[in-house]
Amino acid sequence: MLPESTVHDVLALGTAKGADFAEVFVEESETSGIDLLDRKIDQISSGNAFGIGIRLIFGGQMVYGYSSDDHADVLLRLTENLAAAHKAGDPGSLAQLQHQSVLDRHHVAIDPTTIPKQERADLLRRLDEGARRRGEKIKQVSASMAEKRRAVLIANSEGLWVEDARQYARLRISAIAEGSDGPQVASETPGVLGGYEFFQGIDVDALTDEVATAALRMADAGYINGGIMPVVLGNGFGGVIFHEACGHPLETESVRKQASPFADKLGERVAQPILTAIDDGTLVNHWGSINVDDEGQPAQRTVLIENGILKAYLSDRIGAGQVGVPRTGSARRESYRYAPVSRMRNTYIDRGPHQFADMIASIDLGLYAKKMGGGSVDPSTGEFNFSVQEGYVIRQGKVAEPVRGATLIGKGFEVLPRISMIGDDLALAAGMCGASSGMVPTTVGQPTIKIDSILVGGR
Repeated sequence: MLPESTVHDVLALGTAKGADFAEVFVEESETSGIDLLDRKIDQISSGNAFGIGIRLIFGGQMVYGYSSDDHADVLLRLTENLAAAHKAGDPGSLAQLQHQSVLDRHHVAIDPTTIPKQERADLLRRLDEGARRRGEKIKQVSASMAEKRRAVLIANSEGLWVEDARQYARLRISAIAEGSDGPQVASETPGVLGGYEFFQGIDVDALTDEVATAALRMADAGYINGGIMPVVLGNGFGGVIFHEACGHPLETESVRKQASPFADKLGERVAQPILTAIDDGTLVNHWGSINVDDEGQPAQRTVLIENGILKAYLSDRIGAGQVGVPRTGSARRESYRYAPVSRMRNTYIDRGPHQFADMIASIDLGLYAKKMGGGSVDPSTGEFNFSVQEGYVIRQGKVAEPVRGATLIGKGFEVLPRISMIGDDLALAAGMCGASSGMVPTTVGQPTIKIDSILVGGR
């Protein structure tokens, strides 16, 4: 990807200019996609990118730059400019580069490049047809497939030399149903860290039935009356609230700036004893998994909250040093254009002992938020506002009529202690997460949970 001599010279120059730590990140990526809209292939795309990122750390201060030009003189000049942006200190140390092997847990059974575009187009058409068969009210269907391969090299002044390859595959299907009060949309977006075998394993009937049925139900739904009430939050993508409102504040990128409600609370109770939350980068072939993070640290399983007690933060090099915690292999970046920071991988609330029926039966009047939509959160406060894509009234211990227009409003650290029941039906869902180091693949998840009290916004 880049001659070892060039990497060595860049690292040597960075430390000679006073950096305590120097790092080179090299990336080659290939992307492809195919989109279908209303029975027709709408777009076929492909692209590739190459670049080098250089990071210098002086104490707790970091400078970062990147280039798509791999000529040695260009990269050395970039390193000179980065060093000049920081007051020079005494020369740092440079260790001999040691090539390290990577444990690859994520098997690619079918190389995507061996599959013709026609097979992809046929799958998208089957998804379109499957959704439309569910009813005449389905007025529009869109489906897409996206694939990406990333090859990275990470080398640093401590002697690290690691190379890794990452293959991603993701599918999206969306259906719009027309109701008496306008259109309603439902969608699913499964994905894996793996090869084309993911697409060949898609259960088209089950997936299209789930999406179309949700859209049809919501098209005929009335609006919810808001207020403070108990909520049963569905499994899988329901975990997006924990991800956004609690996961981001548990990253040292927030904690080190004292911009997190969980700062300085390690060892304290933050939830009921029933709740354990985990961020695991080692789950085989899961969308948010990694072999190594973007600082070259091996993936690991990190227990964030155990039986209600805050146990750990997610950390990168700078965050771990400033907060005084171990590194967790959580440094991630979208591409060579970004410096890495602490980010989530596969983040979820773990299984509990309760049954869905018992949660519903325990509520006289409330909301069953089966599927969450989009929303917003302030990581510094944990305050969130998320829409409910598919919701139902809970009345006298039973799931009743569908309702739309519901939003869940609260603060993550305040909602955590109100989770009183956790199901045994853990499910995970693929997503994309944006932060200061760009967009990265992450997985959210949880079993079905009961929140005793939360503000539900309505019409």
